[in-house]
Amino acid sequence: MVLPSPSTSQESPMCSAPPSPALYVECGGSGQSTPRITTVKRPANNDSTGKGEEVPASRRCLIPPDGASSSSSAVRARPLRDAEIARILNHGSEEDADSDDEDEDEDLVQPVHLLRRTERLFMSEEDTEVPPINAAIDFEWPPQLPSGLQPQPSAQPEPEPNAEPEPSADPEASAEPYNKFDFKWRGFSESQIPPELRREPFSEINCGPTVPLASPYEAFTAIWDRQIMEHISMETNRYAQQEVTAIIHQGLLLPTSRITRWRDTNPDELYVYFAILLATGIIVKSRADSYWNTAQDLLSSPGFSATMSFDRYFLLSKCLHFCNNDDCNPHTMTRSEAKLFKVRPITDHLNQRFQQLYILSQNIALDESLTQWKGWLDINQFIRNKAATVGIKTYEVCESQTGYLWRFEVHVGHDESPQDSPLSGVVPALVLKLLNGLEHKGHTVWMDNFYNSPALARELKVRGFDCVGTLRLNRQFVPTELTNLTKGALAVGQVCGCTSGDVDLVVWRDKNLVSLISTYHGLTTVKCGDVLKPSIVPDYNVCMGGVDRKDQMIAMYPIERRRNRVWYKKFFRRLLNVSVLNAFILLRTQRPLTHRRFRETLVRELVAKHKPLSPSAGTARPVGHFPAQYDFLAGKQHERQRRFCAVCKKRTTAYCRQCNVPLCVFTCFEPHHT
Repeated sequence: MVLPSPSTSQESPMCSAPPSPALYVECGGSGQSTPRITTVKRPANNDSTGKGEEVPASRRCLIPPDGASSSSSAVRARPLRDAEIARILNHGSEEDADSDDEDEDEDLVQPVHLLRRTERLFMSEEDTEVPPINAAIDFEWPPQLPSGLQPQPSAQPEPEPNAEPEPSADPEASAEPYNKFDFKWRGFSESQIPPELRREPFSEINCGPTVPLASPYEAFTAIWDRQIMEHISMETNRYAQQEVTAIIHQGLLLPTSRITRWRDTNPDELYVYFAILLATGIIVKSRADSYWNTAQDLLSSPGFSATMSFDRYFLLSKCLHFCNNDDCNPHTMTRSEAKLFKVRPITDHLNQRFQQLYILSQNIALDESLTQWKGWLDINQFIRNKAATVGIKTYEVCESQTGYLWRFEVHVGHDESPQDSPLSGVVPALVLKLLNGLEHKGHTVWMDNFYNSPALARELKVRGFDCVGTLRLNRQFVPTELTNLTKGALAVGQVCGCTSGDVDLVVWRDKNLVSLISTYHGLTTVKCGDVLKPSIVPDYNVCMGGVDRKDQMIAMYPIERRRNRVWYKKFFRRLLNVSVLNAFILLRTQRPLTHRRFRETLVRELVAKHKPLSPSAGTARPVGHFPAQYDFLAGKQHERQRRFCAVCKKRTTAYCRQCNVPLCVFTCFEPHHT
């Protein structure tokens, strides 16, 4: 509280009205708010001795009223309201400044606002600094010196053409992003982090089949479902009609041609046809017609002729088709779409079903496989260390332990792509495409030196993968110390390498230099017998063979070994063989079964569930089969054409009119048809 001064005639010019009591209360040392009155000596106007009278000290009014002037007489005004006090105390704050300057032009120089003494009393010493006069004026700092006094910049090494600028320590100093491919190689420290702690944690819990399966038939039909079989039957029937129309227009259709006996197929018949194809992989013969040998000897296989006639099998093999030829337009297709147009529906369907039916474990292998094709083909590839050596190459992702094929891509040539970044090449893009859908699950990808590089390893690490495999030392970002390393520089069994934190490069001297790359192994070594090896080597030998394990298992049942003049039909048989292997892996985890027993049971179940009912057993001669004789030879009225009988192999002039098969009428006609 403020007490008024006894002398009302000499009131302080700074105070024209008493302030609000709530704002100016002095608190005592005891913590209670008690008013305290002090007295000061005021010298009189005519007192030369300096002695004055003691009067009660009145506090100055710190908040002048609006419109008050220091030169005006002291007039007691009304007390200030709270809104007026708040406006005066908050004058110059951010809210008021924003509201006042909202409509003003920002380019204009704002007037300098000097803090009032009233405001400075309620501010700390750091906040009471008066801004300079030119604080609101833009000026250049540091000032430009004369040309002779300009400081010379220090010599900096020229950056590489493709290198990005290094990130600054201050995030606000540079707006450039962090360079992912800035490898700072250094030697391995003595205290290394264990590989188990550096490896990505694996998040998948239930690895294996995603659906319950009880029999080989269920496993096979989970891949080759009714929908894809109906698609194949529809396209096969369309292609047969197109083939007949083309032969008629060319004038090459003969009454004895097999195509004249074509009838539309259906999914049930195609399942039986697939069963025959699988049976040819179990019972291997050199010629296709030898499977329909009905002679009563050791080499006969009567089950084939009892399931389907040879002519029908031949027609289905000839007219088997997967897409409409009228939809092919090379001008609107890419290179890959045009070259794989014939098998694109099958490859897309199998890739989708393989991924939906199985969850991969932690270790997966990425490698190429080869389907043998010795004929001329634009997409043929030569791989020396493969069993087929030359043929159609596919890039595959397989599970390391079982060999399950999860995804594949057919090689159709490399398109030219700009080399703007280390990952713009064909191989890194192919690897990322094959691994799409497996990100951030903790999988470890095992690859050979055709795919591996430091840039790809770091990219995979960023996406939640681990990458291990062999490495070519001429890859980009490999340090020159390792690139220039020779065989004589290391002793046998010696190991050297470097690391950049998340990517490790190791070179081991065996009989030759073996260069390896890993994202978690480090420089740890293990003893294999009497030889000390980096721990990457035995792990690589165990986990890299996923694709080779798959090729080894299907090589025992060579469905695609039959000769064929059409490349995509042979490639289809390869895909059929791989799908049977995948079906076996799906069922093996739920039911113990050997690979051969699985295939034999599958063939029997396919025939039993989809073969049409046979005619009555009491019929001696099938309806529609009648014997006939060949025509006379040209210029001879008593000598007919002779052919070898299909049963006894003797020359005969008789044949079956419906089957168009030469047969002896009295001895072979009835056994052949019954």
